[in-house]
Amino acid sequence: MSVDLLLKNALVVTEDAAFKGGVAVANGQITRVFTGDAEIAAQKIVDLCGKVLLPGLVDGHVHFNEPGRTAWEGYRTGTKAAAAGGITTIVDMPLNATPPTINLNELEHKRAVVADQAVVDYAHWGGLVDNNLAALAAMHNAGVVGFKGFMSESGVDFARIDDEMLYAALQEAAQLDTLIAVHAENNAVTTQLGAQMQAAGRTERSAWTLSRPPATEVEAIGRALFWAEQAGGALHVVHVSTAAGVQAIVEARRRGVNVTAESCPHYLFFTDEDLVQLGPIAKCAPPLRCAAEVDALWKMVLAGHIDIIGSDHSPCTTDLKVRGNQNIWDAWGGISGIQSMLPAMLTAGVRNRGLSLSALVKIMCANPARRYGLYPQKGAPLPGSDADFVVVDPEAKWTLTTEQLFYKNKHSPYVGETFYGQVQATYVRGALVYRQHEILAHPGFGKLLKRTSANGVIAPSITPAATHRIPK
Repeated sequence: MSVDLLLKNALVVTEDAAFKGGVAVANGQITRVFTGDAEIAAQKIVDLCGKVLLPGLVDGHVHFNEPGRTAWEGYRTGTKAAAAGGITTIVDMPLNATPPTINLNELEHKRAVVADQAVVDYAHWGGLVDNNLAALAAMHNAGVVGFKGFMSESGVDFARIDDEMLYAALQEAAQLDTLIAVHAENNAVTTQLGAQMQAAGRTERSAWTLSRPPATEVEAIGRALFWAEQAGGALHVVHVSTAAGVQAIVEARRRGVNVTAESCPHYLFFTDEDLVQLGPIAKCAPPLRCAAEVDALWKMVLAGHIDIIGSDHSPCTTDLKVRGNQNIWDAWGGISGIQSMLPAMLTAGVRNRGLSLSALVKIMCANPARRYGLYPQKGAPLPGSDADFVVVDPEAKWTLTTEQLFYKNKHSPYVGETFYGQVQATYVRGALVYRQHEILAHPGFGKLLKRTSANGVIAPSITPAATHRIPK
């Protein structure tokens, strides 16, 4: 019997292995994964000529600003950038949109607004703020992957949670079998340090970094872990930027706490010196860290202690960045990075530090799909899974230009960087949505995903051995 699509002569990478072979696709799903050659009749056969074939990436941390702030991004441009970066599933955060997604009505409104906009598949986080505990169950039943809260001020209309609310939400999460994600920085100390800096007339770029030192993240992570252990709820700590923060998560997990750690490419690719050199386009929270901290964080990745990598794509209009050129406090804090996430990890991780391609698949495909209740539909090249793939040329050396960006506002600290390994094509449910700088899918092709399984079990470690690497 003929299949719809046959991708052959590839280096197929799973979270456990990398082998020469291919995949067969019918009706948008994988029907077979094979080693070597296979005699399979197909309506379309694509010879990948030894290129790397990865499962489509799952980016569980994006801000697409819709509804209400579409001048910043929007699903149409944001998902095009995702496709160009090899990302076939995104999970949109509840804030940086107007209104934020903090109850069922706002969730349904968001879904209606974005229904005809996406070119890749998408899911949603619900929002956790200081007064919406009663709204969580309805959003959970509607299929959100979990609930995101801020332990520090967010800078937008999204009220932070105190310890009382965090504890209550973790209790509710345990009852619902869902996930609480936290932005972990100590609000009191970061507020005080920021005020001191500004009162002293410190407007230079390094002042932002100094106002949010590693200790403010580590303390907040420790507090969140304490309440998760007491409440028994599942905790996910987003954009961890410090090795000490990861270590606290590792130790809590050994005690039986249901917790996972997420970091971002920009904490592994840039340092605080890049903020000084590049300016506001590299401003984010937590801030970029020193080179020694970046190296320590990489050791945590290679040891298997960081479970998930997400982009934390947080765009804004260009003027909101430019206005901070002379005073860093005036700039919006967020990095546009979804399109560069995979190239950055291929370069800084696979090529430069020996991260195996299988380990990359675990932390960027399989683990996020598991944790967000989307596995095995997403994140795995298994028979019956969605036929989501990204084709990578491991030999390509290239430099990102502004013209290549699909963002609505074409700024990113990655512009001008040279990468090793380039996305050649992206498939969503067997359809070619991106090929060599061109989007081939129409807005509306992307489908809404809902959480279909309980909190996935994350493997405690990742084998760092690099069986296949990007050549130097």
